[in-house]
Amino acid sequence: MLNCAGPNRSDGLFTSNDTLRHSAEKKPSDDEMAKFSKDVSSSRRKSRKAHFQAPSHVRRIIMSSGLSKDLRAKYNVRSMPIRKDDEVVVVRGAFKGREGKVLSVYRKKYVIHVDKVTRDKASGQTVQVGIHPSKVVISKLYLDKDRKAILARKDRGSPKEKMQVD
Repeated sequence: MLNCAGPNRSDGLFTSNDTLRHSAEKKPSDDEMAKFSKDVSSSRRKSRKAHFQAPSHVRRIIMSSGLSKDLRAKYNVRSMPIRKDDEVVVVRGAFKGREGKVLSVYRKKYVIHVDKVTRDKASGQTVQVGIHPSKVVISKLYLDKDRKAILARKDRGSPKEKMQVD
């Protein structure tokens, strides 16, 4: 029989240390395990630290947006890192439905500025409102030779028919 009362407790309730000790005794079976790789931490603290201290080249990949259905069909690519001069449609949030060109990609704050997404300040000045790239869909890609190479490389792994990057 388990004695629930600690040395200084007479009411029979668990102390926080008792709760931790008893919960640690139960080992999950292989069926209950949700982790696939022991090399990747599941810690919320470590994940947040990695996200907010990520270097610029990693932030570029994190700041990816999905492609519209017609672009997805054309290029056989689901998402791309967003860049200046792409045309996007806001699909979530207070500015849902607005379309415009990306004016800037602010990697430090994880936001993009779109030309028709603005707010008026109390002084009357108009300012750009930052939007997270996951809340937009790319409707028109700005294509240069580097972007075309990325699309061709991403499409190479796809089993569908080959695309033509024009």
